[in-house]
Amino acid sequence: MASSASKKVIYAALVGNALIAVTKFGAAFTTGSSAMLSEAVHSVVDTGNQVLLLYGVRKASKPADARHPFGYGMELYFWTFVVAILIFAGGAGISIYEGVHKLGNPTAVKDPMVNYIVLGFAMVFEGFAWAVAYREFRRVQGDRSLFDEVRRSKDPTLFTVLFEDSAAILGLIVALCGIAAADITGNTKFDAYASIGIGVILAATAVLLAYESKGLLIGEGAHPEVVAGIEKILDADPRIDHSNEILTMHFGPVDVLLTLSLDFAGDIDADTLQATISELEARIKQDYPEVTRVFIEAQSRSGHQRALADAVEAGAAPAM
Repeated sequence: MASSASKKVIYAALVGNALIAVTKFGAAFTTGSSAMLSEAVHSVVDTGNQVLLLYGVRKASKPADARHPFGYGMELYFWTFVVAILIFAGGAGISIYEGVHKLGNPTAVKDPMVNYIVLGFAMVFEGFAWAVAYREFRRVQGDRSLFDEVRRSKDPTLFTVLFEDSAAILGLIVALCGIAAADITGNTKFDAYASIGIGVILAATAVLLAYESKGLLIGEGAHPEVVAGIEKILDADPRIDHSNEILTMHFGPVDVLLTLSLDFAGDIDADTLQATISELEARIKQDYPEVTRVFIEAQSRSGHQRALADAVEAGAAPAM
């Protein structure tokens, strides 16, 4: 499930977007600005997205049961993917449509000062929400680049809100430029162009989120450094002759399944084997708390290779 920090980020974005949406709709109806209407729709979509993320967090926290023995952690990944779809269809689609419609049916923007004031307040609210999201993201980022951390992160709530807030700030800048250009030149097409530009920003954000969410949804392994650390634990144990296979999969941000196929020393007896397996599981979970389930198979190296070859021949496993 997501951390309390993730929930704080979502709540901050939810409150900010809900307040901004009301003011943007008021300004859009007062001034007739397409860019402002697109921004209002954008804020409504973002507010709905935060509700869906919170719902996903709650569903992901349900304990495992007979129907879902590995728990419901991947619910969070599913709802993150739904958020990406809504941004694309709801936010980007409506914004681009509104802009194209405005190009074919140009209308003057009234009382542009109302738009300037609302956009100014919106930037303050969005900036605060973005700062909260970025601070939490930086806390786990370390010395990695933003892109690398997004690729590494298994908690979609953090980077989803960060992407949404970044897109929101860019959209506000585009809206401000478009409205200002229409006000200065008297050409209402700039307002329409701004609406289309906001739609393009949202579409790009949605595609990026969908791409990241898809990888998590279909199953991603643990970070390479986690796998490398587990390998070191196994290699250091004299009771293990060879590690045949190490497989991991994330069922949630901090819920990793680990399966091991190990070739134990030939002179090890049943009692020692059981004790070794218990010790290995305890050590791995202690060093890597995100590993919540460990399944260890005792299998000779030659036996594992034969089983793997049979699986490849049957098409059930990739050729190594």
